[in-house]
Amino acid sequence: MPLRTRIPQLTSIVLTALVVTITTARAASPSLDTASSGYRLPPPDLPATRPGRFGWPLAPPHPVVRPFQPPATPYGPGHRGVDLGGPVGAPVLAAGAGVVVYAGPLAGRGVVSIAHAGGLRTTYEPVTALVQASQRVERGTVIGLLNPGHRPETCLHWGARRGTEYVDPLGLLSAGRVRLLPWDG
Repeated sequence: MPLRTRIPQLTSIVLTALVVTITTARAASPSLDTASSGYRLPPPDLPATRPGRFGWPLAPPHPVVRPFQPPATPYGPGHRGVDLGGPVGAPVLAAGAGVVVYAGPLAGRGVVSIAHAGGLRTTYEPVTALVQASQRVERGTVIGLLNPGHRPETCLHWGARRGTEYVDPLGLLSAGRVRLLPWDG
């Protein structure tokens, strides 16, 4: 059979394979649960989370005023994020690319929450939000302005969660390439 007559068959086979691949990939990806707002967004078409894909949410200097302290139990005491020092009104940046799932007041404070690829979610508070829910953001996008908080010094509480587990957001930052050098001692 000449190639000219087989092209429609080949095109049909390729398109069918593409549809099956896309459908399977979407079924395997959990949708982003935005329980706090009562709706669900489709998963963002973003590359997988890799080191170096995230940056600091505040411009330097951004001292860590209070470190991450994971709770011993899911509802136990702890500090489920880090507090970064910064001046009132400082621009707060998206640490990585994602979709804003919440932007507004929560328990008397302004909060922005961003869903990233791989089931990761980052939160930023207290902020005056400059973004809205369902908006796509890139790493470094200004998402809000830092407000005075609950501590004597102004600080940004930056949290990260993968699924239901809180993780240290500082672990998202790339420290650069590690290279071991010979030791002469």
